[in-house]
Amino acid sequence: MDNSRQNIKKTVKKHIPKDWLCELRIAYRIVMEAVNDVRRTGIVNLIIITTMAAILTIFGVLFRFTLSLSTFTHELGNVLEISVYLKQGTDNGIIKDRIKEIKHVERVHLITKETSWNSLKQELGLHDITNPLPDTIRVKVDKPDNIEGVYNQIKPMAGVEELGYAKELAKKMQVLTNVVNTSMIFVIIISAALTITIINNTIQLVIQSRKDEIEIMRLMGVSNWYIKTPLVIQGAFYGFVSSVIAVLPLNGVQGLLQNVHKFFLIPSPAYAQDVVITTLLLIGIAFGASGSLLSIKKHLQV
Repeated sequence: MDNSRQNIKKTVKKHIPKDWLCELRIAYRIVMEAVNDVRRTGIVNLIIITTMAAILTIFGVLFRFTLSLSTFTHELGNVLEISVYLKQGTDNGIIKDRIKEIKHVERVHLITKETSWNSLKQELGLHDITNPLPDTIRVKVDKPDNIEGVYNQIKPMAGVEELGYAKELAKKMQVLTNVVNTSMIFVIIISAALTITIINNTIQLVIQSRKDEIEIMRLMGVSNWYIKTPLVIQGAFYGFVSSVIAVLPLNGVQGLLQNVHKFFLIPSPAYAQDVVITTLLLIGIAFGASGSLLSIKKHLQV
């Protein structure tokens, strides 16, 4: 029976001429309903927006810091190289080719012992001393995380006498990156849970205050989307305003991080601030709208 009614409704709607002025009036009514719902909520609006803004601010600061940390990691990763010292009489060309075939190896540079010795003699003013230096291969790895794996693959190669790289620095960089990334994921989960909970309770209050009005609209045959949309807009409004407020402290963080980049002569990531602001706006609106949708499904049977 229900399926028959739905099919009849669809058939009737197809034959009803569309009036764009009517649709515009409906859209206007929906927006005004959302505005009225915000007004009905009263002082609770301030609590919701303040809480969401605080959560999004923490996320935004962490996200911006992560972008700068990624740039520092990349630049320091360019400096981190594995120095491979070869035994006397080893065919350095063969070792070089074998190292090139290893996964995650980005660049291989051979420095012969003659080249190293000539540079050292010029720096220290040494003369008539037998060259004690070995042939050296500098190995650049694509990411600091992969240095240990490449190191372990080169170490057992025949002809390799010794290897070296800034192991402790690589480990500290990896640990710091993991801590920041984990913290950001944790903040996203917490912010999503708190936002949805707060908005869920708010939308529930709005639904209860409009209970009779919603029941009348149902009896009049008003479509579900007309009832739901103002509540979703209300949640999205909370998320948008909270995101805008959360953007304000990021200006100070942006200036601080730029000074740090200048001090270490490392360029600041391009468009970092724009990426963070856009992400904050999208996440805020998405969380707000999602919280409303979940509340509607839970408290409003439409």
